[in-house]
Amino acid sequence: MDNAADLSSLQDGFSFNMTSVNVSSLPTTFLSPVVNKVVNILIIIVLFITMISLGCTMEVSKIKDHILKPKGVGIAVLSQYGVMPLTAFCLAKAFQLTEIMTVVILICGCCPGGAASNILALALNGDMNLSIVMTTSSTILALGMMPLLLYLYCQGFSTLQKAIPYVDIVISLVLILVPCGIGILINYYKPQYSKIITKVGLSIMAISSVAIGIVVCIDVGEAILGVLSPTLMAIAALMPFIGYTFGYIISSLFRLSQSERRTVAVETGCQNIQLCATILKLAFLPAVIGPLFMFPMVYLFFQLIEAVILIILFRCYQRFTQKPKEKYKPASTGDELKELPETTA
Repeated sequence: MDNAADLSSLQDGFSFNMTSVNVSSLPTTFLSPVVNKVVNILIIIVLFITMISLGCTMEVSKIKDHILKPKGVGIAVLSQYGVMPLTAFCLAKAFQLTEIMTVVILICGCCPGGAASNILALALNGDMNLSIVMTTSSTILALGMMPLLLYLYCQGFSTLQKAIPYVDIVISLVLILVPCGIGILINYYKPQYSKIITKVGLSIMAISSVAIGIVVCIDVGEAILGVLSPTLMAIAALMPFIGYTFGYIISSLFRLSQSERRTVAVETGCQNIQLCATILKLAFLPAVIGPLFMFPMVYLFFQLIEAVILIILFRCYQRFTQKPKEKYKPASTGDELKELPETTA
């Protein structure tokens, strides 16, 4: 009852202009119940398979190096929890958002990295060992960092801190660590199967992502475009771009390798959108938050689109700068000529 009272007082304190939207007609979830259940099951299965595949690209010795010499991990954590919350706060101030809009943007900015960053890091030829260790570290730290950051940036709203889904954070860790651990063991004991598992797993992920994306767009695409303002669309586009950019700049200043820089950049700009949506669902009633409940999906859209553009540019850069491999031709010597058998006349 106390939580409900705190929630009501918090929501009453927000001013949100919804004159152009009929609150009663807004959906209480992103998707219809049946589609939502199917998508959730598919995501868990695909995520499990994908993380096994990514685990097959990791090596125990390199994971130990990142743990024992956590320079890259420390810089990535600094970027994740330093750049993104500050970016969300500055954008909210620059666009002069209402209080509830600001809180939603900040919740998204304070989330840890998600599993999508691991897949994108692989596509950018990043350091997969650093990527997995970074995602795991940021998710573990989220148990303490999210309440602290929300307290600092949201001026101590106790309801938001109570809405931190600790169970979901732990579940996220399990979905990352368990399949990754299986993949690492496969790569360690049966390395001959690693490449096959990785290719099959990533192929399943690609096909499933397209299918899930089509289903989601059909189900809620028009609703998202119909209720979100151009300002929120602009913020959803700017946040991941700023995260990618500053993640790369900060890691460059600390002189990380090129593969580590790309990894830190992706880890910084990618947020755990599912966790963000869970917090919004727990912290606010649908009638109060209205169309802002759709913001994480819009952020996810721009996050992936911008990452795909970066991957394409990186691949083009590789193609034009990579030197063509010359075929090896052993040089002929006089000794070799002497060894040739004499031909009979």
